[in-house]
Amino acid sequence: MSEWITINAAASYVKIGCSTLYRLARSGVVPAHKIGRSWRFSIPELDNWIRSEPGNVSPGLNGALRSGLSHSQPMRIIDLFCGAGGLTLGFTRLASCPALSVWANDFNRFATETYNANFGSHCVDGDIIDLLADPKNVIPQADIVIGGPPCQGFSLLNKNRDNDPRKQLWRPYMEVVRRSGAEVFVMENVPQLLGTIEHGEIIEAARQAGFKTTAAVLCAADYGVPQTRKRAFILGCSFTDPSEFFPPRKTHYNPSKKPANVFQDDFSEYVSNPKPWATVCDAIADLKPPKGVEIRDVEPPYNLHFGRTPTEMSLKRYKAIPKEGMNRFDLQRIAPELTPDCWIRKTQGGTDLFGRLWWDRPSFTIRTEFYKPEKGRTLHPQQHRPITHREAARFQSFPDDFIFTGTKIEIAKQIGNAVPPLLAAKVAEAVYELVNSRTSSR
Repeated sequence: MSEWITINAAASYVKIGCSTLYRLARSGVVPAHKIGRSWRFSIPELDNWIRSEPGNVSPGLNGALRSGLSHSQPMRIIDLFCGAGGLTLGFTRLASCPALSVWANDFNRFATETYNANFGSHCVDGDIIDLLADPKNVIPQADIVIGGPPCQGFSLLNKNRDNDPRKQLWRPYMEVVRRSGAEVFVMENVPQLLGTIEHGEIIEAARQAGFKTTAAVLCAADYGVPQTRKRAFILGCSFTDPSEFFPPRKTHYNPSKKPANVFQDDFSEYVSNPKPWATVCDAIADLKPPKGVEIRDVEPPYNLHFGRTPTEMSLKRYKAIPKEGMNRFDLQRIAPELTPDCWIRKTQGGTDLFGRLWWDRPSFTIRTEFYKPEKGRTLHPQQHRPITHREAARFQSFPDDFIFTGTKIEIAKQIGNAVPPLLAAKVAEAVYELVNSRTSSR
């Protein structure tokens, strides 16, 4: 039957956890079918169940149903360069609007395995250019295409960015938009993309395809993520001006600024009752000290809460800068004999290198090698160690029950490369408001 979907996709569709849905299916509360050793679900049957038992679905979905929105036609999304699925997670599970992932792609096998472990079996591993060139590969119809063409071509960390061919991967992205018939696309990248020649080419290609576009740089901390990561988003729409709906209003504010100063001039940028930024303490204070140095076969969150084996010199350096916020310059001041010569010679820049986090602030940007404190501010605020994979995942706003697959190095890449799901959810809600404006005007 073509309408069967997996338990992961069904959980995403009705916005409840896989384990909860599994129990409901086994007890006969949710309509489900045991095929071999796997549970399969039908979207029409799930729709009927939702309407008959609305109390069993999430508050966000209940709100959408009460508003008269048609859950029988959720937003169908395609996620390109999807990685672990941070964008998809935000769109399908964390946002207060119905959405269903129908196709995804990434060129990293470990990332596609992680995606499929959480959202179904429809994420395809491979080079998007090769996939589009093969007539056997049919892109399904979708309402929205989301995704972030690899950002290393624009990143300030890339010294060869002027001639990096990865800058042009937005072209196959736009080809998928065309083939899928999507009327909305959300393209994510590093802030350095905006204002470049390539940004102009993207806007022109979108215009020729019938899309109006808008763009903004969003700070994840402004949307509930305990991290000050900034990402650029380009939103394109074929039926209205997307700038009327984007960027989404901020839900959180920087508490270091006086509220009067925050809201006096920018009232329209915030929701009615914004909260202070989420902090490192909010995200990880409940975790016990890590155990071991490998992924453990235990229940989350502790499966990914493992440490490293520091050298004697590294441990001395950690202990030499015990206070929150300290960094390599403090190390040089307090213990020059422990400071690498290359840091002594570099007298400017890099204040976050070998830095400790603050309990009462968000984390800094989580990168793919967050476990190496010499590359950023990733030392625990109190303990003499860098942050763990679980702590990094929480700073990215991944829930503990999200399944990561692969080696610990590959999982670190998946965490560091992801769009924070909570940020993605707020983008999704803005997109859904845009899409619903067309439905309401009919």
